[in-house]
Amino acid sequence: MHPSAIECLEFTSRDIQPDSGRVRLRWRLIGAESSLALEEHFHFGGIGAGVRLDHPSIQSALDLLHWLAGVSYWKLACRGEVRFAARQPDAFQADALERIYRHGLAELAWRNSLTGRYWPEFPADGRDSSTHRGFGLRRRALVPMGGGKDSLVALERVRTRGIGLETVQVGSAGLIGRVARRAGASHRVIGRELAPELAQLNAAGALNGHVPITAINAAALVLAALLWNFDAVVFANERSADVPTLTAPDGQPVNHQFAKSLAFETLFGEWVTRHVATDLDVFSLLRRESELAVCRAFASLDRYHDVFSSCNRNFHLDGARTRRWCGECPKCQFVFLALAPFVSVRHMREIFGRDLLDEPGQADAFAALLELDGHRPFECVGEAAEARAALAALADDRRWCAHAVVRQLSPRLVGVSVPAMAEVLEPRGAHRIPARFQP
Repeated sequence: MHPSAIECLEFTSRDIQPDSGRVRLRWRLIGAESSLALEEHFHFGGIGAGVRLDHPSIQSALDLLHWLAGVSYWKLACRGEVRFAARQPDAFQADALERIYRHGLAELAWRNSLTGRYWPEFPADGRDSSTHRGFGLRRRALVPMGGGKDSLVALERVRTRGIGLETVQVGSAGLIGRVARRAGASHRVIGRELAPELAQLNAAGALNGHVPITAINAAALVLAALLWNFDAVVFANERSADVPTLTAPDGQPVNHQFAKSLAFETLFGEWVTRHVATDLDVFSLLRRESELAVCRAFASLDRYHDVFSSCNRNFHLDGARTRRWCGECPKCQFVFLALAPFVSVRHMREIFGRDLLDEPGQADAFAALLELDGHRPFECVGEAAEARAALAALADDRRWCAHAVVRQLSPRLVGVSVPAMAEVLEPRGAHRIPARFQP
């Protein structure tokens, strides 16, 4: 099937195999004259003793994963309709799915100059399928690991609360496993295999771009919590995720980090409570904090400084290993800028293998983080305001003030809004952190 022929995405079936913990998700792309079957797999490994796979909570969690993972296949054309061959969302779920697809694909739509409606209308079952049931989960936390500073700060905070925990990753990136081994907790891996036809369709000219991967991972972790008996999934998303990357001319916010935002977390949490399990909490422990505040906390966790990385070039679907820091992408640049006020120059060079703030050719890239020439990059980076606060602090720091990028950019802060460092470091804003995880 050529991407131009796609008229419909059908959610056909999904199942979980009790012996292997393998989940199979199936869809069908439908055109006027042909169709194409798609199947992707998640691998959860061992299933907890006594877990009934036909339990309504398990089945609802499978629905959630099936419906959210479908965004990877809807985005091939971003047009037509969706159909359901079997289980169908109720009114709440259909509305939630439309919102997640709309905001989660806003960046893809903006980059591909799509006009009009690019998200599907989900047909709703007339019944209300919510149950508000508990699952009898054990009081312990599942902490997703990404290999970077945020999940490590969250992990250590869960430890300080005396709450039992294990770490988990979705996908096969080797760096995450190495960081998890340094953390010393039991670590689990959820494997994912996309439908092989996806790459072929992309090569044939399908729409391509950012999808809300964190939403898909969150759905996988909800199912994992039920299968493995955890009553909390503890993410590490900061308040900067709430700030759109840009606003489109039609007023639509375009947020690269929508699936890490409080808006998504709240909607997702309501879905879990309504349809999956009332005794499962899914939340971000760092929600009230800025990236700079997290970097300040991470600066003292020096046992991780030689293994962690936030560079996305480390993370490939095939698990390929690259250098920990490429030194050229917005993630490397922002983490360097945000960590520098709290770490010595020598130690920053040890961590990154180079001094990004003393490379004159990096000035334009750092200027983008400060939004001095337009919107900040489409990446999981902090707000421009905190990037400006960091640079202003470095300009007043004798260790950093003479570095090339600091010297070039600090004069450009005159006349733009720069918050005080103390203001940026102060926790604030709404959150969904359960009382037992709070200080």
